[in-house]
Amino acid sequence: MERGGSNRWLWLRVGLVAFVLAWIIGPDELRDAVPIAVVFVIALGLEVWFVVAAVRGGPAPAPDRRPQAIDRERYGFHEDEPDENDLEADEDDREDDEWFEPERTSSPVRRFGVGLGIIAALVAAVVLLDGSSGWSSLSGERRAEAVERFSDEASEIVGRPVDVRCDEARDYVGAVQHADGVAIVGGELAILTPEICHALYALAFENEVRGARTGRAVAVLAHEAWHLRGERDEGRTECFGLQSGVALGVRLGLAESEARQLMRQQLTENQLRGLETLDYRVGPECRNDGELDLYPARDAFP
Repeated sequence: MERGGSNRWLWLRVGLVAFVLAWIIGPDELRDAVPIAVVFVIALGLEVWFVVAAVRGGPAPAPDRRPQAIDRERYGFHEDEPDENDLEADEDDREDDEWFEPERTSSPVRRFGVGLGIIAALVAAVVLLDGSSGWSSLSGERRAEAVERFSDEASEIVGRPVDVRCDEARDYVGAVQHADGVAIVGGELAILTPEICHALYALAFENEVRGARTGRAVAVLAHEAWHLRGERDEGRTECFGLQSGVALGVRLGLAESEARQLMRQQLTENQLRGLETLDYRVGPECRNDGELDLYPARDAFP
């Protein structure tokens, strides 16, 4: 595994660095689709797998530098007639092999250390980016003002006062792709990821629309508000949230046509998400004049 393992290690690390750089400077859709924590967990798992495989495989056998059978046949070498130079060369080869043996044994551990260093550096780069341009880059006063606005908007949907918080410590949300928010059904508190909060802040306070990221943020806030309103089923909650998201988006600064387009995009993406979000899939009744249509008198949906 010495040569092939080294090549695999190299290309996996190059790929990891390239992907993280693309995640940092690339389109918002990539950051929305792939949680960076999952990428780092996979990278760490591969590093552990490689070092375990290398240690279990043991050191690579020392190469035999003596003339091989085809060489003896072609050039007339005879093992029973070694000259003085051959003996000295064999002795040098043995000394070289003994000198290199500890390096073969310890190299997997050193490579593992290098891999951990690369992962740590990339994690630091992501954290620095989030600290300089994300939700945590805002002052405490601005964040408090934004959270109060989000709470007021959720209360408008719920029909009573509720609170919205941003999980800056990531204790409750953000571990998996669809966990952009969480709320107690019928309760008074919803918790959103810092990314969702920052996208909502950018829309409400800076009039900045970030395409699908903005649509996702509006849909998540509306979705969690419907949980607070008492809706338990995820599919129904998603359907109601997308419909309420149109008016919510308008209140946050979108034109009605833009808000409706973003919610339609979220409805389409809902059907394209993987099996891990199957519970959130809306049913066929989530349509114009369908059973879950909140505004049957309107022609537009959602």
